[in-house]
Amino acid sequence: MAKICDITGKRPQVGNNVSHANNKTKRKFYPNLHKKSFYIPEEDAWITLKVSSSALRTINKKGISAVLKEAQKKGDIVIK
Repeated sequence: MAKICDITGKRPQVGNNVSHANNKTKRKFYPNLHKKSFYIPEEDAWITLKVSSSALRTINKKGISAVLKEAQKKGDIVIK
């Protein structure tokens, strides 16, 4: 399962764990993803998306239809 947000395209970032002795080892910072179902009234259908918490806030603010249109325009998501 790819850890990529379907709406924003957020993906894991790479960084370092830094110990008290200043030793550095590689680590990943994963996005805060949730699998959610959304109802689209225009299509009278449910869709399931993997979205980050920030994308959920955007969906609550603008609405799922507007967010899907923006994501489709940017090329992050393909709607059939």
